[in-house]
Amino acid sequence: MTGDSKTLAPKPWISGIAPYIPGKSAGADGRPLIKLSANENPLGTGDKARDAFRASQAAADALSRYPDPGADVLRAAIAAKFGLDPARVICGNGSDELLHLAAGVYAGEGDEILYVRYGFSVYEIAARRVGAVPVEADDRDYATDVDALLAAVTDKTRVVYLANPNNPTGTLATKEEVARIHAGLPGDVLFVIDQAYAEYLEADQDDGGLELAKKAPNVFVTRTFSKIHGLAAERIGWGYASAEVISALHRIRLPFNVTRAGQAAAVAALADDDFVAHSRAHNAKWRAWLAGEIESLGNHGLRIVPSATNFLLVLFEGAISAETVYNRLMEAGYIVRWLPGQGIPQALRMTIGTEDETRGLAAAIRAAIAAG
Repeated sequence: MTGDSKTLAPKPWISGIAPYIPGKSAGADGRPLIKLSANENPLGTGDKARDAFRASQAAADALSRYPDPGADVLRAAIAAKFGLDPARVICGNGSDELLHLAAGVYAGEGDEILYVRYGFSVYEIAARRVGAVPVEADDRDYATDVDALLAAVTDKTRVVYLANPNNPTGTLATKEEVARIHAGLPGDVLFVIDQAYAEYLEADQDDGGLELAKKAPNVFVTRTFSKIHGLAAERIGWGYASAEVISALHRIRLPFNVTRAGQAAAVAALADDDFVAHSRAHNAKWRAWLAGEIESLGNHGLRIVPSATNFLLVLFEGAISAETVYNRLMEAGYIVRWLPGQGIPQALRMTIGTEDETRGLAAAIRAAIAAG
């Protein structure tokens, strides 16, 4: 005990953070549910990645030795796959770590960090964590409004985040829109293009982010192995930017931030084009099917936001609420994502599952609507 009456307290901007809430996998009573709330790959992990992971785990020194701190082999594999300079590739503990690094390096107390309304919830957390002011630009019917975003830029703006495709809405800004955003930003603003769902896009949907990052000094593109590659448990992300940006990010990046087995699995996943193509095709087929089933329900006030991802955002704009359907789906054994914490209490985000899961979800939605 001391005579000092002062009380330990976090910085005021830390107290303003609402912690990230991951997708649930169980009901309130603890009963396991079919999890369609976290946008994981319903097909699991490809055999090549799985085999590489197991082989790395089986090594005699698998647990006693630190992983490669620079993830050199993985960075080289990423660079070879996408035609990049390996020295300008950075790996992280999921792309979330890289998003936080961007804020930590380029923004601080009194600065502004800008993103689109209904953007990924980590952006606000990353901004508040460093004492910056989070600024939301108006959306255009749940999609990116380029004019509104650029109009919100001020002399205090230091970082602009764009999830493309966006989570939780599923919307996609075009290559032309992304280029216009970049062209409208001052050179001292870091433009972060968060491409966590890029592998679900067709070739003609490419937003040009990586090409921008190759030549523009203030563009940082991030991607993840958690989604289409099915490596969510290992938390592996990567990013690409100018040498100057990467050097700055490395100054605060934690060492040994990607596990040995995870690095090995990610290298193998990059070579498994068949699994990626199969996952993309499965997703496109059952996303369209589920959208059609929901639209066939007729005049119940349901509307689907056009999606370029592995999920659908369904809006409940009629008499029945998203909360009601969310609870009824849990009773039927399915957990989706209800989004009041992200300012969309009228919406449910639904991950595309296996064929059986998707058919079952559609039937459960139909029953929930029919119950009135």
